[in-house]
Amino acid sequence: MRKRRPTRQIMVGSVPVGGQAPVSVQGMTKSDSREPRRVLAEVRRMVKAGAEIVRIGVPDEKSLEAAGWVKERVQVPIVGDIHFDHRLAQQAIRAGLDGIRINPGNIGGPRRLREVAETAREFGAPLRIGINSGSLEKDLRRLPVAEGLVKSALRAVEVLENMDFHSFKISLKSSDVSEMIEAHRLISKQVNYPLHLGVTEAGPGLSGTVKSALGIGILLAEGIGDTIRVSLTGPSELEIRAAWQILRGLGLRSRGAEIVSCPTCTRDTLKIRALAEQVEKRLASREKKIKVAVMGCPVNGPGEASRADVGLVGSRGQAIIYFRGRPIGKRDRADAVKAVCELADKID
Repeated sequence: MRKRRPTRQIMVGSVPVGGQAPVSVQGMTKSDSREPRRVLAEVRRMVKAGAEIVRIGVPDEKSLEAAGWVKERVQVPIVGDIHFDHRLAQQAIRAGLDGIRINPGNIGGPRRLREVAETAREFGAPLRIGINSGSLEKDLRRLPVAEGLVKSALRAVEVLENMDFHSFKISLKSSDVSEMIEAHRLISKQVNYPLHLGVTEAGPGLSGTVKSALGIGILLAEGIGDTIRVSLTGPSELEIRAAWQILRGLGLRSRGAEIVSCPTCTRDTLKIRALAEQVEKRLASREKKIKVAVMGCPVNGPGEASRADVGLVGSRGQAIIYFRGRPIGKRDRADAVKAVCELADKID
């Protein structure tokens, strides 16, 4: 793991991004932005899963009203995601959202970008210069994608720096992992603004999670990246949990329950897969860090359980229960999950 790349720090609401601040986790709502109660319920699920910044799509004024209504009812910073309409971006800033994402490829050129930045300066709001491979400026589409993403970003940086405006972060997203990695490696050598990492349109479920983990994880391991968003075709709270798993896997941050479980083999007499899924579901809403081992047999089970806060190890059809690294008794399979989770609840 390389030392973290030094960057400027900006504030998105109460959350620091960049500098030496921890890599923050954010996500974007998927509900219709014109239905505020649905959006509010989704934001609350995301926050429960660990979202520290939430972005809401704002395609029109009705959506902006809804985003403002939601912001009044949650503690998490709310960022407006705006394309095409620079005036709507200015309205969102004036309405008090905690930040705005704009896309240089469709916001209307340098003059429009300057107008948005002037309003952002006036109201103390940060910007995200969010560039996607699918919406690059026309003249940049002839370039290799990574090069085009970087060139688009540097054009925006030049505009903003000429205004002496520095409260922004940059994202360079592609659905191709290699392009996304290359673009961030290039930009990190040329500017010191905080970088928002993500593989856009990564896909559903397993395939999207793997692509996101590769793109985000490789860059974080190289010390590049200040905030992350996993983009999946699926529930927004799943994106948040996946983001935390990436950070936990790299040893950058921890939250909630880390489940260590074996892949199972013929020695598994407890059908551990089902037990592991039950434990994960039961502890899904936990915020405080805990390590739980769910192991099928005595080969690696005792060693993993002794390193965990709580755990169970299969042995001759029963589960040996571990607490703070030591075996404390046995349970039948039907009672094993309950025993482990009750012990987990005792750990602060």
